[in-house]
Amino acid sequence: MRHNTDRAPSVAGRVLDVLGAFTPDRSELSLSELSRRTGLPLSTAHRLVGELTRRGALERTDRGRYRVGLWLWEVASLAPHGMGLRETAMPFLEDLYEATHENVQLVVLDAPDVVYLERISGRGAVNVVSRPGGRLPAHATGVGLVLLAHAPAEVQESVLAAPLKRFTRNTIAAPDRLRRVLADVRRDGFAISDRQVELVALSVAAPVFGPDDTVVAALSIVVPAEGAEPMALVPAVRAAARGVSRSLGAPRTKSSAQRKVSSSGRAVESTLGVDRAE
Repeated sequence: MRHNTDRAPSVAGRVLDVLGAFTPDRSELSLSELSRRTGLPLSTAHRLVGELTRRGALERTDRGRYRVGLWLWEVASLAPHGMGLRETAMPFLEDLYEATHENVQLVVLDAPDVVYLERISGRGAVNVVSRPGGRLPAHATGVGLVLLAHAPAEVQESVLAAPLKRFTRNTIAAPDRLRRVLADVRRDGFAISDRQVELVALSVAAPVFGPDDTVVAALSIVVPAEGAEPMALVPAVRAAARGVSRSLGAPRTKSSAQRKVSSSGRAVESTLGVDRAE
């Protein structure tokens, strides 16, 4: 978060640096820590933190430390891909969770990353690193592969041209391989990410379409990798994604017969109890 010393930061840049100093593992910071993490003089940090606290963007704890305030959550809920999309998707996410009791996630693209809008997780579900509001590189997740596969060509090329971080031996870290996988995802209508971020987890993801028939989000289920049968989960995940798409007014979902899966797929959906999307 340190400033580029070749260029004086604006006031807005300083404020954003202060807010950006908070991370999932450092959700509370002292004034001196904020000064060090942003590279701001202590007096400047004190002035900005004081104003942010008065406005509700930050909160001061009883121990004299600072954390992100609720006012920022209120502002964030106004984002186009924020609470409205989440509220529309929740009934379908809940259906999918109740049918499987595994991790169910809703995600949007902010290339080169994905941002998690929601995650429903059960006590016995496999442990995952994602969290609402958190980020992961798009190339290493099932939802990210779905979103990249339907992203504009320039977005895809920018991701392919950058270094692809490797988390495990299964992570797709070669641009040529990623390009082939994205083509497969576009063709098949879903993605399976097998132990790319953690060796214990596998995910199945499908796209969510918006009113203009472009992909606005992706949803997924994350299950233990050992013994997983991902193809058995594909119909239910796609059905949930179609349900959200239909609720958002996606033209491709207006004719329910147009996007039906095979009779064997419908049997899986009935078994899993995901009926809302059909």
